Amino acid sequence: MNETAPSPTAPLRARAEIDLAALRANVRTLRALAPGAALMAVVKSDAYGHGAVRCARAALDAGATWLGTATPEEALALRAAGLPGRIMCWLWTPGGPWQEAIEADLDVSVSGMWALREVTRAARAAGVPARVQLKADTGLGRSGCQPGEDWAELVGAALAAEAEGLVRITGLWSHFACADEPGHPSIAAQLDLFREMLAYAQARGVRPEVRHIANSPATLTVPESHFDLVRTGIAVYGISPSPELGTPADLGLRPVMTLSASVALVKRVPAGHGVSYGHHYVTPGETTLGLVPVGYADGIPRHASGSGPVLVDGKWRTAAGRIAMDQFVVDLGGDEPEPGSRAVLFGPGDHGEPTAEDWAQAAGTIAYEIVTRIGTRVPRVYVNEEPGTSTATTTTTTADPAGTATAAGPAVTADTGKRSGT
Repeated sequence: MNETAPSPTAPLRARAEIDLAALRANVRTLRALAPGAALMAVVKSDAYGHGAVRCARAALDAGATWLGTATPEEALALRAAGLPGRIMCWLWTPGGPWQEAIEADLDVSVSGMWALREVTRAARAAGVPARVQLKADTGLGRSGCQPGEDWAELVGAALAAEAEGLVRITGLWSHFACADEPGHPSIAAQLDLFREMLAYAQARGVRPEVRHIANSPATLTVPESHFDLVRTGIAVYGISPSPELGTPADLGLRPVMTLSASVALVKRVPAGHGVSYGHHYVTPGETTLGLVPVGYADGIPRHASGSGPVLVDGKWRTAAGRIAMDQFVVDLGGDEPEPGSRAVLFGPGDHGEPTAEDWAQAAGTIAYEIVTRIGTRVPRVYVNEEPGTSTATTTTTTADPAGTATAAGPAVTADTGKRSGT
């Protein structure tokens, strides 16, 4: 069911504030780390939950020259929204929309012979050569062509299709398995194998526009992996790929999303009062409980029950008992904030609020998952949409058939002048 946009004057139950000035600054920081390479902003999964179209535009404004998605449907949605330039998609299944991708001038990844056969048939039907990037599996063990005979067969067939005018081999690429673990031996091993597979393809006549293997952690820490293009995903959104690499501030990044909700209820309860399903939390004494109106339907991880942090009235509180579908409770001790007070679940952390990494630690997961899973019931409020502006635009989103988020109803704009609250 589509949600309507909230009233311009009504307070929001919850909001995910997306600071596009922070995103642009992150892109500039990442570009400076790889000055000899182009930068691809990866906006898959609705830009890791931040909103693909708005974030893609901001990334391009800051100097990204490529956009990347997982699925072709995500890439086609970007084109339909008017996004220019090079867009690559890599997660294909048999029978996918190859012809539509070719006609939209997308770069498509090919990992094996079945995909090359399908894309050449589609190119013949479209009457336009397909932009094809051959993916090598250098050790991740997911998609990508195996080295040796398989790679030789794929390269030879792609060159034959190129000679026939059906494809243009625009790229050769791969993906790291452990770049977020500094010093892991697989990093050097994958780089060596990638160079070997590049050398084989180029010796046989492949002339790629771009060669690329660096993801966010490799962009930050493995400069010898930058080649012609770096693919930056989570770092664009200001989140460290792993605690081992440092905090966002250590890396020169700023988290883009701040998630908050309006406290729905504040009430006094006696000692021994059970809280939420299963009574896994029982009040140790007379206290005040506050109801935070977001839950696992909004992407708040149930695994963080009893440990998920939230900032209310300047103090850290913890989810008391189980996180439910639509809400969870915090024990406020003797404090009695007004209903409607802002509860900040996570943000950049520089105003005392928790971060996405804090929630990841509480839930036993990674910060990528924390931001990406925030659901469509939570409106995205965009601040600093254009360089030098100070307006906020609220968009309620709903999943469309392509798997990306689309606006439902009119946008709501309010003058803010600065980040609100955090």
